[in-house]
Amino acid sequence: MSNELEDIRNIGISAHIDSGKTTLTERILFYTGRIHAIHEVKGKDAVGATMDSMELERERGITIQSAATHTVWNDHRINIIDTPGHVDFTIEVERALRVLDGAVLVLCGVAGVQSQSMTVDRQMRRYKVPRIAFINKLDRSGANPQRVVEGLCEKLKHNAVLMQLPIGLEAEFKGVIDLVTMSAFYFEGENGEHLVEKEIPENLLDEAEMARETMLDAVSMFSDDLMEAILDDKVTEDLIHSATRAGTLSMDLTPVFLGSAYKNKGVQKLLNAVTQYLPNPLDIENTGVDLSNDEAPLILESDVNKPLVALAFKLEDGRYGQLTYLRVYQGTIGKGSTIINSRTKKKHKVGRLVRMHSDSMEDIETSTAGDIVALFGIDCASGDTFTDESVQISMTSMHVPDAVISMAIKPMDNKNLDQMGKALGRFVREDPTFRSEVNRESGQTVISGMGELHLDVYVERMKREYGCEVETGQPQVAFRESITRRADFNYTHKKQTGGSGQYGKVSGYVEPLIGEDEDFVFESEVKGGNIPTEYIPAVEKGFRECLLKGRLIGFPVINMKVVLQDGKSHNVDSSEMAFQAAGRGAFREVYGRAKPQVLEPVMKLEVEGPVDHQGAILKTIMQRRGTVIGTTEEGGQSRIESEVPFSEMFGYATDLRSMTQGTAEFTMEFARYMPAPAEVQKELKEEYSSKLSDDND
Repeated sequence: MSNELEDIRNIGISAHIDSGKTTLTERILFYTGRIHAIHEVKGKDAVGATMDSMELERERGITIQSAATHTVWNDHRINIIDTPGHVDFTIEVERALRVLDGAVLVLCGVAGVQSQSMTVDRQMRRYKVPRIAFINKLDRSGANPQRVVEGLCEKLKHNAVLMQLPIGLEAEFKGVIDLVTMSAFYFEGENGEHLVEKEIPENLLDEAEMARETMLDAVSMFSDDLMEAILDDKVTEDLIHSATRAGTLSMDLTPVFLGSAYKNKGVQKLLNAVTQYLPNPLDIENTGVDLSNDEAPLILESDVNKPLVALAFKLEDGRYGQLTYLRVYQGTIGKGSTIINSRTKKKHKVGRLVRMHSDSMEDIETSTAGDIVALFGIDCASGDTFTDESVQISMTSMHVPDAVISMAIKPMDNKNLDQMGKALGRFVREDPTFRSEVNRESGQTVISGMGELHLDVYVERMKREYGCEVETGQPQVAFRESITRRADFNYTHKKQTGGSGQYGKVSGYVEPLIGEDEDFVFESEVKGGNIPTEYIPAVEKGFRECLLKGRLIGFPVINMKVVLQDGKSHNVDSSEMAFQAAGRGAFREVYGRAKPQVLEPVMKLEVEGPVDHQGAILKTIMQRRGTVIGTTEEGGQSRIESEVPFSEMFGYATDLRSMTQGTAEFTMEFARYMPAPAEVQKELKEEYSSKLSDDND
């Protein structure tokens, strides 16, 4: 096995859900001799695919966490990350592509370019990851690779070119024609392990020659030598490979390969393409910032003799503590060496260095630039950079999308409270798109994530891994109360209980606060010392205490101005406590007459999706009492800005995906508070009154 950088490939297998990524990875591991038996997704043989190591993954038949492995093909060392296809686990794709040099974009031969194919393609472009395409499932009814290539060109704007033709389709799919060598390849043996080269069938020869001409036209744009060779009729396989590699590395060409992973066809030829066309670490320019030089940009070199720079891109709570996945960009890391976290400046000693194979591992002594490894016992966060002591360098962080859905959770009993806290702490560390917080007003623990499935998986993991069952529900909406008109108050607090009593009289008015940055303003216009100066702050404090819990539905009161105009004190019975009580009494007395109302939080909602789905997107907004502010169209994409009450946004992510076949995305942030509709206010008041009655009983 070669350790030369030119012979290393770091690749990701990415695609829309259910395109066959994990099945393809299983075949790759089998044909490269990494595993000795093929197992299927969903564990039909009670084992399950190698890369789906989590019990939940095997039960549901989906990939939830990206899994890393390594193998060897034609003297090339290949590090592979199998990523999830479901949009809820998009961070797993995001962080994998952040550290990979190349990728295989898997497409279903029947469904073609699907919604998540577009998302994955955007992520590849964001991190400038060259890719080749593999059209899978050509054994399925309705398979049409030509239509899939058209989708790549039209929907994803790829310069996609077929490097192969299928020999038969659907139930008749037997093998592929290689347009570079102009040979037919069949995959024989029980598991398709024997690659047999034959002449192209007579009935497909004309079609193959036409397809080869099309391929050469596309590929020759990236090589003057190949263009000359075509004119002189001296085309060689090496010239085609060289030109195809140049086009792939520039991301201006997407070579397309064909097969059926489940039927064990086409995988070995795809592996050849991975080693021939995808980049090695030397082909990719990686940059960081020099922390010792005012964060000046710095180009990293895949050189084993340079100072160490490695990025922690994924964390897992393993059997032996935290498992940190590292991509080594520069230098060498070895067992027993000292590394420094660029963010925290903490030093760590590398105790155990491993190379991952799904959930199993192989201990290694050293790892060099271009490699993907993992280590134990390092306390860090996802996205941290590690260096040796000679440099202060940090890598740019990965893109982390905002959470789009929230859920309130509480343990079934108090015994599970500690376990729930441990689980949430671990999940937040491992997954940057998973959030957990305790709402200050409601006291609810609220978790947020990328979709219902995302949160469901974490709730299930709490139960299985921590023995903690939780109840789930909608988070409480942060309503507010506010007054709508001016009202005067004149209140006397008087209490006599033997000895010195309590006395304080206050008068003035309250009114709505409009156009101010603050939620509450208190002004004193008291003259003549009727209320001693030292007691005036106590009146304000009394009012402020009442603002925390309004008398309509028990939520905080905002946008209120209090003007204290006059009052009266007693030489013996007046005190700070008495005037504080007077402030509270004045609030209770005046609040109802100031015509209070319920305010609901309104969110600024931006939805982006294909122009074809603009009508469906507008429908999802209008159904939720939304107000459209504006729409823009650019490059076939439509962006719609609107304002929607937060109480109507629960379940929106799921509905939007359903209405747009998963092609639309949205962002949401708080805009302002607005009066709630009369029927909503009535319902909330009745609910609060009922709760107060129950508490009094």
